[in-house]
Amino acid sequence: MKFFHLSLLVALQHVVFAGGCFWGMQAVFNELRGASAVAGYAGGSAATAHYEMVETGQTGHAESVDVAYDPSVISFKKLLDVYFLVAHDPTQLNRQGPDEGTQYRSEIFYTTNAQRDEAKAEIAALQQRRVFSDPIVTQLAPLKGFYRAEDYHQDYVAHNPYAPYVVINDKPKLSHLRREFPQLLRTQQHAYVRQSIGSARR
Repeated sequence: MKFFHLSLLVALQHVVFAGGCFWGMQAVFNELRGASAVAGYAGGSAATAHYEMVETGQTGHAESVDVAYDPSVISFKKLLDVYFLVAHDPTQLNRQGPDEGTQYRSEIFYTTNAQRDEAKAEIAALQQRRVFSDPIVTQLAPLKGFYRAEDYHQDYVAHNPYAPYVVINDKPKLSHLRREFPQLLRTQQHAYVRQSIGSARR
């Protein structure tokens, strides 16, 4: 007799988050139970979805992560919490830390109207609570296309944990995540969820 986890019977949902270098963004979302992130590009055309072209800042693309998630395990609201409070600084316009240009902008590419409305409400709530001293500059747009980044960008933080950029810019995000949202982290018994989500992509 075969047994299937209930979460595998629920259709996965997707949202694309942009907020600086996709290395750290992918590392953060891949820590979450019920979620799996792929690094790539969104906002431009397929013809220009190549790292060397995107880095010119002239393609319309933003470095992004496509987050596939099981809503029976993690809610879109929780993803938004992590996006705004851990993964990046939503008050920085066209930059994140040492990286500058429109390719590093803060933007949510939603796949449903419900995601759009929830993201709007989240931004309004954060502004009202004055969580940040500066205004949130995150843009919202419907997802028109997501293009997977080159293989050497995938899971970059995991493969290069001691790279200076990772140590300075990405490791602190992971520490912040583990400190602020320990209840959202993938545990050993939930590791199969990411594997299942990754398999569903193929």
